[in-house]
Parts: sequence; structure tokens; C-alpha cells
Amino acid sequence: MKALLPLARGIDTVNGWIGRIVAWLILASVLVSAGNAIIRKSFNLSSNAWLELQWYLFGAVFLLCAAWTLRQDEHVRVDVLSQRLSPKGRAIIDLTLHLLFLMPFCILMVWLAWPFFVSSFQSGEQSSNAGGLIRWPAKLWVLLGFVSLSAQGLSEIVKRLAQLSGAMPYPVTKDDELPPAAREARS
Repeated sequence: MKALLPLARGIDTVNGWIGRIVAWLILASVLVSAGNAIIRKSFNLSSNAWLELQWYLFGAVFLLCAAWTLRQDEHVRVDVLSQRLSPKGRAIIDLTLHLLFLMPFCILMVWLAWPFFVSSFQSGEQSSNAGGLIRWPAKLWVLLGFVSLSAQGLSEIVKRLAQLSGAMPYPVTKDDELPPAAREARS
């Protein structure tokens, strides 16, 4: 298990780097949206390309930051249940759900997204809207998003197995840092 931990750290590093960079596209999306609105209201000009660029940027953030979100342990979970579990219990639940749901779904999405992207790229697919953008970059985000999420899922599986085997400590959560009386009060 210890041999796989450097792989997990490498995946974590790459997905952290991607997430921090791609998160800046939120600012770009806001600026494009504001600029488009100002031009539309001030000069009565509009462009489908600007509107499509907004959702391309948002899609890139949503899809390419998903792995970073998982890495940071900020993904959606049923906290009502998980906060009542020990760190070992949370690791078992995470491992089980990553193996049974996350990884099969990610692998299926990569398998489906590849021909979806390749077909769009090879055909030079264009938006059906007048003045719209080419479509393959948006389809590339889907493929890359699920590839990075698959890799992060693998990293999380390795880390949970390492925790359960004693090769890696369990993470300390905010609830674990509370005194026992405060933890009980939150229940």
C-alpha cells in the first residue's frame, strides 16, 4: 500500500494545480457576462458567441474542478450520517462508495465522452446558433473532467486503503477537534 501513496500524492498535486488554475475561469465568466450585458444594454448589440463562452467557462469550472473538490473533501455527502461515524467508519463508507458508485460512473462517462468528443472534433461541429462557437471544447471538458475525477477517485481509494491498513493516519475533521461534550451537543 505504501508503494501506491506516491501515486496518490502525485494525482492530488496535479488535480490541486488544475483546480486552482481553472477556478479563475469563474472570474473570466463573470467578466464576460458583465461585458456582454453592458454592451447589450448600452449599444443594443449582442452575440451568441459571448453567451456560449459564458457557459463554456462555467462548464470548464464545474467539470475540471470536480476532482479538486473531491481531493479537498468538499464533495456532497450525507453529513448527518458521516459525522456520527468514527474516522475508520468514514473511511470504510468512503472506500465502499468510491468503489461501487464513483469509479464505475466515472469510467462509464470517460468511455461515453471519448467518441462524443472525437466525433465533434473531427467534424468541426459548430453551434446551431448564429455566430456561435465551435462545440468540441465544451465536449472536451466533459472528457477531461471525468478523466481527472477518475484519477482522483483512484487516489482517494488508495488513501482510504492506506488509512484502514495503518499506513496513513486518518484525517482530523473539524468535529474531531471539538471536545466530546460539544460533539454530543451537535448530535
